[in-house]
Amino acid sequence: MHIERIPVDVPTRAPTGRTAAYVLGDDDALLVDPPALDERIEAELDHVGHIAVTHHHPDHVGAVADYAAATDATVWCRYGREDAFVDATDAEPDRTFREGTRIETGSGSVVVRETPGHAREHVAFEAADALVAGDLAVAAGSVAVGPPDGDMRAYVTSLRRVIGMAPDRIYPGHGPVIDDPRATCERLITHRLDRERRVLDAVSAGNETLAEILDAAYEKDLSGVRDLATATVRAHLEKLAHEGRIDWDGDRAVPA
Repeated sequence: MHIERIPVDVPTRAPTGRTAAYVLGDDDALLVDPPALDERIEAELDHVGHIAVTHHHPDHVGAVADYAAATDATVWCRYGREDAFVDATDAEPDRTFREGTRIETGSGSVVVRETPGHAREHVAFEAADALVAGDLAVAAGSVAVGPPDGDMRAYVTSLRRVIGMAPDRIYPGHGPVIDDPRATCERLITHRLDRERRVLDAVSAGNETLAEILDAAYEKDLSGVRDLATATVRAHLEKLAHEGRIDWDGDRAVPA
């Protein structure tokens, strides 16, 4: 199946400053994550039959309502997240999907794969041996995961699931196409487990508040990203507490 990648300039915290929209198929195609109006997306609209998003963050959904109004495309959203979808996109969904749902394009089926973690409704779209994966993975750096929308346990599980799926290529929302999915997912898991160890070490050393744990767990300048790092540490604390490795009440953490 042909996959057209269209990086669009859009307000985003991603280092690239762009979010990639994707068109899957050549006829009755699926448009994924239209982040803003763009003439390159508009050139594809005549053969778009479906619109869907990987998740509801603003830098992935900005043009959903516009392109839904401009086409007769079927608008899809995650089952159980219909209200959140409307709030995020200002578009009413026509149909819902869940794990394993097949969206039929003129070039074949696109299969929905649940990949929560970065966001609770996050999904990826499997087409042949490729995975259009939103903010699940990036070729370099890491993905922000933070409460209340993000869940570190779910995120790591989703990465492991993708390793098991063994796609040939991952098409991410930000940055270049990933030609080594297994190595990339393993790198991201290793990064998360290393940060988790640093957070656990910080708690074991007597740091209790979120700010104290953050400063102990990071050894780099957090200027401009301190809020993201804080959310990440909170997500790690919630994961460690769920696993019974620390006691965390939302304000203070102590060894279990």
